[in-house]
Amino acid sequence: MIEILFIAVGLAMDALAVSIASGTVMRDFSCREALKISLSFGLFQAGMPVLGWAAGLHFRKFMGAWDHWVASGLLFAIGIKMIWEARGEERKPFDPTHPFVLFILSIATSLDALGVGLSLSFIGVSIFLPAFIIGMVTFSLCLPGVYMGKRAGTFLEGKIEILGGVILMGIGVKILVEHLLT
Repeated sequence: MIEILFIAVGLAMDALAVSIASGTVMRDFSCREALKISLSFGLFQAGMPVLGWAAGLHFRKFMGAWDHWVASGLLFAIGIKMIWEARGEERKPFDPTHPFVLFILSIATSLDALGVGLSLSFIGVSIFLPAFIIGMVTFSLCLPGVYMGKRAGTFLEGKIEILGGVILMGIGVKILVEHLLT
């Protein structure tokens, strides 16, 4: 159980960082918006291990070969979009709660959880309790993360969208480097 908790915290770190970055750029901040981000990240972090577990051995080589490229590419593209919009003369605020953006961020931050599900299926561990714990830990860390980001965004106003984009791109690079070096 302690191992699952450590795995959950480790998996939640990317989602936490994206939650903080999302909070920094939110213009119309509300508890509902913070819950939307946190719940989406938590649900995807819980669902991806279940999908990975179900896929089992059959798709392991394919997913292991591509998951880091997909996650990195998605985060990098969204980061570039944030920076581009922040530099525009007609500043249209970046909205991390837009359904499409939130979906992409949720997938990008939870692809590692897919691999965890695969691993757990190989050793014969039932996935449902670990998936629940992973989702709850992610939600529990991301909710205050959005609030922390909002406080930082209010303090830094103006250039924070660029910082948020750079953070997302950095997470994408980190994912890619970690997978290429292991």
